Amino acid sequence: MREELVRLRACMKEKQVDACLIPTGDFHGSEYVGDYFKTREYISGFTGSAGTLLVTAGEAWLWTDGRYFLQARDQLAGTGIGLMKEKQPQVPTIEEYLKDHMKEGQVLAFDGRCLMESRARKLRELLEEQGVTVRMDLDLAGQIWTGRPALSCQPVWELALEYAGESRTDKLARVREAIKGKADYLLLASLTDICWLLNVRGNDVKSTPVVLGYFLLSQTEAFWYVQDCLPSDLKEKMEKEGIRIRGYEAIYDDLAGFAAGTSLQYNEAMVNAALASRPGEGVKIVTAPDPTSLMKAVKNPVEVENMRTAHLKDGLAVTRFIYWLKKQMEAGERSTEVSAAAYLEDLRRRDPDYLEPSFDPIMAYKDHGAIVHYSATADSDRPLGPESFVLADTGGHYLQGTTDITRTIALGTLTEEEKEMYTLVLRAHVDLASARFLHGCSGRSLDGLARAPFWEQGLDYNHGTGHGVGYLLSVHEGPNAFRYQKTAAAGDECVFEEGMITSDEPGIYLEGKFGIRLENLIVCRKDILGGYGQFLCFEPLTLVPFDREAILSDRLSARERQWLNDYHRRVREALLPYLTDQEADWLRQETREI
Repeated sequence: MREELVRLRACMKEKQVDACLIPTGDFHGSEYVGDYFKTREYISGFTGSAGTLLVTAGEAWLWTDGRYFLQARDQLAGTGIGLMKEKQPQVPTIEEYLKDHMKEGQVLAFDGRCLMESRARKLRELLEEQGVTVRMDLDLAGQIWTGRPALSCQPVWELALEYAGESRTDKLARVREAIKGKADYLLLASLTDICWLLNVRGNDVKSTPVVLGYFLLSQTEAFWYVQDCLPSDLKEKMEKEGIRIRGYEAIYDDLAGFAAGTSLQYNEAMVNAALASRPGEGVKIVTAPDPTSLMKAVKNPVEVENMRTAHLKDGLAVTRFIYWLKKQMEAGERSTEVSAAAYLEDLRRRDPDYLEPSFDPIMAYKDHGAIVHYSATADSDRPLGPESFVLADTGGHYLQGTTDITRTIALGTLTEEEKEMYTLVLRAHVDLASARFLHGCSGRSLDGLARAPFWEQGLDYNHGTGHGVGYLLSVHEGPNAFRYQKTAAAGDECVFEEGMITSDEPGIYLEGKFGIRLENLIVCRKDILGGYGQFLCFEPLTLVPFDREAILSDRLSARERQWLNDYHRRVREALLPYLTDQEADWLRQETREI
C-alpha cells in the first residue's frame, strides 16, 4: 500500500472525514494541470491525464476512461487502490458508488476549488438528501503533500496580430454583444478562453501555453485576475484598453461584493464550486456555455492559413523522422522509444518558430502501442527492432499554431494480422476524412463513419475518434469533437462550422500484441451549395505519408484508394522542395499511387 494513501487516511480520521474525493483538476477545469495541482497523482501514483480518486477508511478506487485502462492497471498494482473502468458493464459511476456506500451522518470532503460547480452541485443534491454532509473547504491531499511544488507564475507574452488574426478589442466587443440582455457580468475561468480572448500566452501548464487567471466582463468594465507575471508594457497597454489588472485571488472578494439584483453568467462546468459559492443572496446566476468557447473553436482565415504553415513545418520534421527510423532499421542500428522521441523533438526544434511539444510524446513499440496513452519511462523504455510497429503520437506548438499527429510505422516484417488491422484503421480514417455532409451535423452524427469498418467486424476502440485543437493553446480543445456516445461535455452535440480544426484518429489496440492509430488534423470548410443547403467537407492539414508497407491495397474501396492517392500527391508536392535528394527519393516511393 502506498505511504501517501496511509497518511491521507490518517488526515481524514483527524478531520472526521469518511470519504475524500480527489479529481484531476486545477482551479479552472483544465484537462492538463500544473504540478501544483497533481494531488491525485501524488496520492495514487497514476500519471494519466484523466482520473478521479475516491478514498474511504477501508477502500480506495480510481475511475478513469478507456484510454488508460492498461496503464492504470499497471500503475495501481500493489498500491491498495482498485480500478473502476468508466462506462464498462457493471461499473458504477462515482455518484452511484457514493450513494450506495455513504450513510446518514457521514462526511464527504473535497477541495471545492478543484471540482467544477456542475459536478459539485450534483454531489451535494445527491448526498445531502440522504443525510451526508458535503464539505468543499478541505484540501486534504494538499495538507499531507510534503515538498508540494509552488503555484506556477510564469511570464506572460502577447500573441501578435499576424498570428491571432483578430485584436482583443474586437474580440471583447463580440463577447459583449453575445451577453447583451442576458447578464450584467460574464465570469470566465477557462484558461484557454481567457488567453484566446486577450491574445496572450504563458507557461503555467506544461505543453499548454496559458496563464493562471480569471476574467470578469460587463458592457463597460473588464477585469483580469492574474498573478504578478505581466511585463509592465503589456500591463500598461491593457490598462489603456480598459482592462483592469487585479490580483489572482481578488476574484473571490469581488464576487462576494456583488449587489443584490446583479446578474452573473458563467459556465458551471468551468467555474469551480468554491468560486460559484461566493456571490451572495439576490445575485441572479445565469448558467450557460461560455460564448468564447465557440468563437475560439471557429478559426479565422489568418489562423487557418497559419495552421497550414505550422503543419508544413511539422510534416517535414515527422517525415524526416520516419525516413531516419526506417534507414536505422535497414542499417541494423537500434534506437529506443525514449531516444526516438528525443530525436523527433530535435527535428522539430530546428525550426525557429517552434516553441514546445503540445503534449508528452507517445512512442510505443509493439505491445506498448496497445496502451492508448503509453508514456515511456526509464524503466519501460524498449529498443526498437526490425519487426512489427512503433506507434508515434506527437505534436508541437509553433507560432503559427498547434499540431497533433499519429503515425504507426512499420519497422520491418509484419504479420498478416498487423497488415489487416493497419488497413482497417486506414479505411476508418479515410472514410471520415472524405465525408461530405450538410451543415447541422455534429460529431455524434459523423463519428459512425469512422467506426463503421470496425463495427462490421465486431471491433471498436475505447476513445473518441477526434477532438478539437486550439491555436497555440490546448491540443485538446472543444466543443467540436467526434464521439458517438453522449457525454457531459457539449462536444458531441457541437455543430461543425467552417474553420473548426479537429483530429481524425481511429485506432485498434490488441493487448499483448500491438496498437495502431492514424491521426491527421482536418479543417472544416464549405463544399457545394445546393437545393438541400450548405454542404461541408474536411481538408487535411497534416502532411505526412501513411506507411505503404502496411497497406493491403485490395481491401481499400476505389473511393478510399483515390483519397489516399490524392493525399499522398499533396504530401509529395508540399514536402519535396525542402528534402535532401535521398529523402526525396524515399518520399516519392512512399507516396507513389496505389
